[in-house]
Amino acid sequence: MQTSEFIDVLDREGRLFADAVARADPSAPVPACPDWAVRDLASHLGTVHRWATGFVREGRTEPVRPSEPSALPDAELAPWLREGHGLLVETLRSAPQDLSCWTILPAPSPLAFWSRRQAHETAVHRVDAESALGVPLSPLDAGFAADGIDELLRGFYPRRGVPAPFAASPRTLYVRATDVPGAAWTVHLGEPPRAEAAAEVPAAPDCVYEGRATDLYLVLWNRLPLSAITLTGDESVAHRWRELFNP
Repeated sequence: MQTSEFIDVLDREGRLFADAVARADPSAPVPACPDWAVRDLASHLGTVHRWATGFVREGRTEPVRPSEPSALPDAELAPWLREGHGLLVETLRSAPQDLSCWTILPAPSPLAFWSRRQAHETAVHRVDAESALGVPLSPLDAGFAADGIDELLRGFYPRRGVPAPFAASPRTLYVRATDVPGAAWTVHLGEPPRAEAAAEVPAAPDCVYEGRATDLYLVLWNRLPLSAITLTGDESVAHRWRELFNP
């Protein structure tokens, strides 16, 4: 996907997120985030949007922690979200291609990184908001979902490290999106933790995940149950990894 496409997704997902927050009970629980109510979810994403904007707009080259806002009245949450989201989208659209600033993961450029990361951050939390509201989930593009699987498996998983049980007893997963040609990965649960794009099924994987890209994306982000996809092989490996690796 191109940077402009990620920004377009971010624009759409942020609007859907704010719409869901505006309709939801601010005290409603967020199913995938047991310690959060909708107001906490809104505060988190609104803060992250402003935090990301600061890096891009000011060209910050050193990491800084997000600055949590003072508690906002519930009635002000949606307008505050729309303001911060709009500023982020505008900042990314107008940023120079040779932008230089701090990033978390390797990327073709800082602008590509922040556009991609904020699109996925917002999409996953939009799912959270709609789940809390209790409405059918808005659809995600399969290609975008496959990109999100790649970011999670090849970007975040190696950074988080392998859970201790797999360090002592390595396992191999194979993940394949059935609706996106070439979207498949081999995940090594061992030292060092790593994942790579896979042209073919590895020899004797311990567990295989297969399903539509959107379902795999949300399963791997722990937003849908494992029953939403097809598991073959040793299913206990999938359940154990889900329990121990919480992105």
